[in-house]
Amino acid sequence: MSTARSQTASAEQKKQADALTSASPEDRPFIWLDGRLVPKSQAMVSVYDHGFLYGDGVFEGIRAYNGRIFKCRSHIERLFRSAERIRLKIPHTREQIDALMRETLEANDLRDGYIRLIVSRGVGTLGLHPFRCPNPGVICIADSIQLYPEEMYEQGMAVVVAKRPRIPVECLDPRIKSMNYLNNILAKIEAIDAGVLEAIMLNTDGYVAECTGDNIFVVKDGAIITPPPDAGILEGITRSFVIDLCRKSGIKVEERLFKLDELLAGDELFLTGTAAEIIGVKQVDDKPIGSGEEGPVTKKLREQFREIVTSGEAPED
Repeated sequence: MSTARSQTASAEQKKQADALTSASPEDRPFIWLDGRLVPKSQAMVSVYDHGFLYGDGVFEGIRAYNGRIFKCRSHIERLFRSAERIRLKIPHTREQIDALMRETLEANDLRDGYIRLIVSRGVGTLGLHPFRCPNPGVICIADSIQLYPEEMYEQGMAVVVAKRPRIPVECLDPRIKSMNYLNNILAKIEAIDAGVLEAIMLNTDGYVAECTGDNIFVVKDGAIITPPPDAGILEGITRSFVIDLCRKSGIKVEERLFKLDELLAGDELFLTGTAAEIIGVKQVDDKPIGSGEEGPVTKKLREQFREIVTSGEAPED
């Protein structure tokens, strides 16, 4: 690098550092935006960005526990798979994505938090043409999150069955974690209108798929069933971790199709997700599940999960 370029880079770094140092509390958290950390009030994207115009992009929600990024490599791999499926080239290597997440956590003095990693198609025209967006945008947010009240984890939560079905895999494969979440949001509105915080979504063939933001597990006679990927689900990172945790604990887990009547006949029902972690369901619509409270299998798995992620040795693979 030439002396002039080096001086320019150093000046830019100093300017960024000064902006972060002088930022008010309202400017936190600091956001990683296309190569630099900026105060929240300055974290802006163009109105011509296809992520804003069309939901054209991919994202990951990731947890940090005690300074470690939970299942970091799995999340990064899914991000790249999602991007490849929509023919979006991420302008960073996997190692650079890992580094920028850690940089964002450090800038915000966060050891426990939630990371939202976004790759947008970038600025283009008002038309749909995705390849007229030459430079994808990359954003990393690190903040705190609490999806559900703490008492729900001990008592279980009530949910409803959404009337709106899951988009068929042939139309929009939910294994692509895209920025287009309108199907989920419309089902979420049904839940909110019913006075609860989550809704179960069935696919167009009437099989149980997933919730608006969580994967589903049914416990029956000590064994567990969960919908397979071809039911129309996001292959959740926490879902996969919990399946492995069950098998290591000697709990049989079967991935297969099942309908609502089998779910309602379960002894226990629980949900998993990055933000939700593991949470039991006590009621579906007006039907209590099992004893109407968190069941013993759910409680055991929830406690095991929390013990692992808070141990200081949360897996980053």
